[in-house]
Amino acid sequence: MNKKTITNDNAYTGLMKQKTFLNKGSAVAAIDIGSSKIVCLLGQVQDEFGHIEIVGHGYRASEGIKNGTVIDLAAAENAVREAVHVAENAAADRLKGYPLRDVVVSVSACHCYSSFIEATVDVSAGGVSRKDINRGLVKAQRSVLDTQDAELIHTIPAAFWLDGNGGISDPIGMNGEELNMNIHMVMGNPSGIRNLAQSVKRSHLDISALCVDSYASGLSCLVDDEKDLGSILIDMGAGVTSFSVFQAGRMLLTDYVPMGGAHVTNDIAQGLTTSFAEAERLKTLYGNAMASSSDTHDMIEVMQMGDDNEMHANHVPRSVLVGIIQPRMEEIFEQLRAKLADNGVTEAIGRRVVLVGGASQMPGCRDLANYVLDKQVRLGKPIGIQALPKELNTPAFATVAGLFPYLGSHANEMPAEIMERGDTRSLWQKTKLWLQENW
Repeated sequence: MNKKTITNDNAYTGLMKQKTFLNKGSAVAAIDIGSSKIVCLLGQVQDEFGHIEIVGHGYRASEGIKNGTVIDLAAAENAVREAVHVAENAAADRLKGYPLRDVVVSVSACHCYSSFIEATVDVSAGGVSRKDINRGLVKAQRSVLDTQDAELIHTIPAAFWLDGNGGISDPIGMNGEELNMNIHMVMGNPSGIRNLAQSVKRSHLDISALCVDSYASGLSCLVDDEKDLGSILIDMGAGVTSFSVFQAGRMLLTDYVPMGGAHVTNDIAQGLTTSFAEAERLKTLYGNAMASSSDTHDMIEVMQMGDDNEMHANHVPRSVLVGIIQPRMEEIFEQLRAKLADNGVTEAIGRRVVLVGGASQMPGCRDLANYVLDKQVRLGKPIGIQALPKELNTPAFATVAGLFPYLGSHANEMPAEIMERGDTRSLWQKTKLWLQENW
């Protein structure tokens, strides 16, 4: 059967209750569709609590994706299919023919934006219950879907007031008459999200959940204290640098800067008049985000565009290469600083920053971020992910590593799951709607 949205035809909100696919022994996939690579992790559900063990993985270079956006649907579809195929072959012995259908997919922050919605509900007799909170979340989602053409990605309670009293982190069980909620809703651009979804669904896979890339990276790389006390997760990809702000264990904001590692590579190619592949090689082998005194003495070979003869290579000081890299990296962090200031979180969140993503691995990147952002910076990598292959335990694979923790522990933030729990229609009404949508 085809999965349908349970809200309206204009919103892709995840398509089925979590329990229908997180059954013990079932297979589920996590797919990160980036500008430089597409990664697929295959997992098997270990118990009734939804704990997932990784049993296979596959990845390949991206095609049809530029700056986080699908620009060639057929090429993107083919690249996704190949990554999934490699992962399925690696997990063949464990899955033993169990069909793979359900996937959780990352979404680039360039397609998403944060919005805050207020909702008020009357408290049930006996104190605030989970149903009361869910009624508020459903109310907020419906208000968005009735007024905006947007895809709902995340619905996260950010703050609570009970009878006008604030500072409440968890109101369940508390007595009162009126519960006010400030809800962080992450919404997506419809066309960008749907094109991304098409590249997956054409491989006969059903998308069970979507997750913003920097949020998934935060779930995989931040320790509990960083999520609770306040920190900023910066995911430096090839085409986009996205970030998410965490505090009190929740994501409070997500945004992005439209630049990444590929822009640095392009600057090198233009500045040294060489090919993109040669520029990438130079960046990887000799690049640094901050200049040093030894750069003027170190000479590097730069192959001329269209010429693979080393006899014709140019020899330039390493300082020339670093002089191209550093301004672009500074620009990225300066724009990040401006975005944080515009959103009013620079002072409120504290001084902790965690860098992930392939571009963050450049030498000097951490020091430059510390200098420009004036915060304590560390380089992150996935932590606490069961059976994560060693080769994926790097900052470059932070996003895909966080998709399973999101799927297993954050179903209460998935818009479709929230709408399903808040659906008060009778069984006959639900059956009638299903028949109308599917036949």
